[in-house]
Amino acid sequence: MSLQWTLIASFLYFEIFIVLLLVLPVASPTRWQKLFKSRFLQTLSSQASFYFFILLAILVLFLLDAIREMNKYSRAEYNEHGHLDAEMQGNMRLFRAQRNFYISGFALFLSLVIRRLIILISTQAVLLAQSEAAMRQAQSATTTARSLLSQKGETAQNDSNEAHDKVVTELKTQIVDLTKTNSELESELKKEKKDKEALKSQADSLAREYDRLMEEHGKLTKVADTNKKSD
Repeated sequence: MSLQWTLIASFLYFEIFIVLLLVLPVASPTRWQKLFKSRFLQTLSSQASFYFFILLAILVLFLLDAIREMNKYSRAEYNEHGHLDAEMQGNMRLFRAQRNFYISGFALFLSLVIRRLIILISTQAVLLAQSEAAMRQAQSATTTARSLLSQKGETAQNDSNEAHDKVVTELKTQIVDLTKTNSELESELKKEKKDKEALKSQADSLAREYDRLMEEHGKLTKVADTNKKSD
């Protein structure tokens, strides 16, 4: 394997490791959000999109090069009197082109998956913070309502029934609004969790497909070695 494809394969392994870290319950979304908002990453965030698109462009170029090599060696024809070594070399180059195609394709796909996972985790952390704030606000409103109701009970003889009903109605309206907001936040959290589980399932299927390809690669390597020994 040439140097550039070794680097891309190493980058693919690194991407798989990052996806596993983001998908597995290693840390909570809040901790991931703190990591994303760290000073080091904040210094890189201004140019992160630029570097990301450059990386995508490089991976796309390597993917197109692998496709070109696949088309080139898949169309190669060998006459009846052609040497067996030439045919074996052509098949080996075709296999390498296919291998490079899968490596660059999976690396490109996982780059998009990692970007999407980071966005989903950040969104989930924000929603969790908003949900906790809404819960605290609801509890504070409930405590205030109870306090006001108790104070209202003590001064009920000096206040009119109309003012009392108005305060109770306003407090109940606030509690209903806060409960509705909390329900909406919980539904959004459930939706984000479903999206995260779907991405996890996709990542697992990609890992299984990668393992299958590596097994096929091992088998083809053994077949090639056997043919060389027989020659």
